Formats: sequence, C-alpha cells, structure tokens
Amino acid sequence: MRRFVIRVLAPGILFGGFFLAPLALCGTAAADEPSALQADREFVQAAAKGESATVAKLLDADFTWTDDDGKTLSRADFLSSPPTPALGNEAGAHQRRQTRSQVEAIMADRDKIHVLRLWVKRGPTWRLLVYHEVALGRQEAAPSGPGVTDCQNPCKTLPYKPKNEAEQAIIASWQALEIGVTNHDAAAWSPHIAEEFTMLGSTNDHPLTKADRIATLNLQKQTGRGTAPAPLVSAQMFDFGDSVVMMCLHQPYTGKPVHVTRLWIKRGGKWVMSISYQTIVQAAPAKVS
Repeated sequence: MRRFVIRVLAPGILFGGFFLAPLALCGTAAADEPSALQADREFVQAAAKGESATVAKLLDADFTWTDDDGKTLSRADFLSSPPTPALGNEAGAHQRRQTRSQVEAIMADRDKIHVLRLWVKRGPTWRLLVYHEVALGRQEAAPSGPGVTDCQNPCKTLPYKPKNEAEQAIIASWQALEIGVTNHDAAAWSPHIAEEFTMLGSTNDHPLTKADRIATLNLQKQTGRGTAPAPLVSAQMFDFGDSVVMMCLHQPYTGKPVHVTRLWIKRGGKWVMSISYQTIVQAAPAKVS
C-alpha cells in the first residue's frame, strides 16, 4: 500500500483529514524533493528577471506557458519572447504543493492571480512541463438559462484516442464524473475526485474545493438547470507513473474556448482528478448559440 506523508511548514488547521497551511505537501514524499523546489525557486527568480538562458535549462521539451488571458505558448515561442510572469518574483505570495513520485505541483497565488507549475521528473532531473495562470473573476459567468442537458462530448465520445491503459482508465473516470455533472449527481461525481481537489477558473471568484463542487451540484439538482460540460476540442496527456498531466481545449456551447490543465493521480488503484486550472482564451471569438 502506498504511504502518504504530509509535511506542514507553517501553522495550519486540520480539514477533511488534510492539514492546510501556507506551504503544505500532499502525496508521496520523495528523498530528492528539494531538487524540485530548488529548480522552482530558480525558475521563478530567473523568469521575473527575464533571464532566458537560465530559464531554458529548466524547461521540458514539451513545456507550455498559458497566461491569464488564455494565450498558450510553446517552449520555442516562450524563449523567443519571454512574457512577464503575473506574480513577478512571487514575493509575498501564498504557496501550496501536491507531491507525487514524478510530478511536483506548485500552486502560488496573490490576491486574484493564481499560478500552477507542474514539474516532472525526467530521469534524475526535474523539468517544468506546465506553467498556467488564472485570474479569478476575469470574466463573468454566462447568464442563467435552461442550459444543455444532453452530454455527448465528452460524456460518450471524444476527439482523442487514449494511448495506453492509464489513459483509457483516466478517460473512463473523466467521462463518469462528467456524466455526474450533467445529471447533478454528486454521488456519481465524487468517487473520481481527490480529497485535496482544487479547481480554479476565469469565471470563479475563489478556488473551489471538492466540498464546494458537491454543494454546487446539489443546488443545481434543486434548480434543474442544464449543466452539460463544455465539449472537448483537443487534448494532450503526459504519463508519469502514478500521475498523468492532461492539457485540454474546450469549447463551451456559448462563449469563448477554455484552456484547461488537469492533474490525475492514481490512488487506491483508481485514477482521480486532483487539480483543474481553467483559463478562458480571451483572444478567441465567442461562440453564439
């Protein structure tokens, strides 16, 4: 059975079996954790100063940078014209972590700006795979209406073919939870979500926990409004043993597309989602129903 170690580096409170603190670790503690943290600190300082040569050494070949306007850059695009990080050198920012054997998720925030960095282990070296910004409340949620009640994509069909058994299992878990969302069925949604789950989006005014999402589903069940999830346009998945990074583009039934980064973790033999960062692509045209 996998052993989970939680370290708290500042006073915190016990919530749902997890200690919450300004800097916390959730997941498998690895002997070489400091190397991931050291690389992250080096990246943050170098990116804030525009030191491209230093940053380049820390990036994965598949690195992507998504800013708070939803613009996504490849590694080459980023290095040719490095953008300014929304949190600068992150002085005074809060930080949380989820640690797995080959993935280190670092979440930093100040005020309404949140940043997710996913470090992945390639052999003995940690490389930055994903940098994803979200500005909470950047865009108002769509006006209330009857909504969509029938979910085909992503609940039943997807424009993505899984490459291995892990991806197949993740797709099955994801489709099951999205069916739960469509049916306002918190009991069907919940088993596919980690207890430490956090979700952030451009239309939210605060990060959402698992308990928040359950409360929302229960409220939607009472109102009966259709809430079928936004169809998937494209996806990429990166397998790191007990963790899989999933990057997607979704097109809602109305409005602009959304860039989403998800982290899936294997726990108790099942794949569950532990992180979801969602940023609306501001430069894209809005779909009209």
